[in-house]
Amino acid sequence: MAKKRPQTKAKRPQLTDGEVPVVGAREPCPCGSGRRYKACHGRAAAHAVTELVQRPFEGLPGECDWVALRELVPAATAGLALRDGLPDGVPAVTLATVLPMAWPAMRRDDGSVLLGLQNDTASGDISRDLADTLLRALEAEPGTPVQGRRAPADGPRLQDLLDLKASFEPVVHEGFEFWVPDAENATPEVTASLERANAAAIPTVRLESVEAAYWCLTPEKNHLRWVMPHPEEQLLDALARLHAAGRSNLGEGTRLVGSFRAHGLTVPVWDLPSEMGAQDVEKPAAEFAEHLAAALASEAPLTGDERRARGGLTNRQVTLS
Repeated sequence: MAKKRPQTKAKRPQLTDGEVPVVGAREPCPCGSGRRYKACHGRAAAHAVTELVQRPFEGLPGECDWVALRELVPAATAGLALRDGLPDGVPAVTLATVLPMAWPAMRRDDGSVLLGLQNDTASGDISRDLADTLLRALEAEPGTPVQGRRAPADGPRLQDLLDLKASFEPVVHEGFEFWVPDAENATPEVTASLERANAAAIPTVRLESVEAAYWCLTPEKNHLRWVMPHPEEQLLDALARLHAAGRSNLGEGTRLVGSFRAHGLTVPVWDLPSEMGAQDVEKPAAEFAEHLAAALASEAPLTGDERRARGGLTNRQVTLS
């Protein structure tokens, strides 16, 4: 009998992580390990995609307003400037709170791009998801929407695409007519979506005297929701100092009722009387901002009353995202 030849295994080529292409989760990993992609190189990619970024808008101009438009404001737009300028055939890029049919983005007939902010995202990094949607919208055919998808784990973020020196100036709208330049000639689907969105929109106004503060009208009472950039612990201490001193309100009949967290920032909320409009709260908000700056600068330990006030604020805090 012929001798059996000793079996030898050929060496599989070793690929670096950067060279391994993305395949289906149950397919063999392209690195040649013999394992499924999800159990091999796909594990790190999936972790990178799902890992929650606490402050996705950090580093962008107007971070507080980005948070407000994401969580608080029904209808608003803001022009976006790209770091490398606008591509040929794209006259403008505009951020919008919501788009018709909940599209992540759309490219209008004139080539301009609308990027939706309040859509659900597939990963834990809203900035990366929005950047991926924006890049695809810039290349989409005019007159077409852009569908959602899972962004590549190593894709760029908004901080990589946008001009970080450009200003961010939100414009709050009463309704969603900005969706279409000619609402009378919109498709029946878009018209129906527009009517539903307008019916659900809460009247909202961005204050002019301070940054990222938004007044809104509700049936029983009005509210002021103010997105603040200060570190949470420092801000809660400052609010507690003001509350204990009787300076946490915005005038007669107003009350600081608590705060919530959104995308790594703290948003204090005030109840306002139903007769108190946005113009009425401009001066009190500016005065409160001065008191808050002084309280933020204090390094003195909290007094007993201030600690109790802080405990009350903490107990009424809610995390949105």
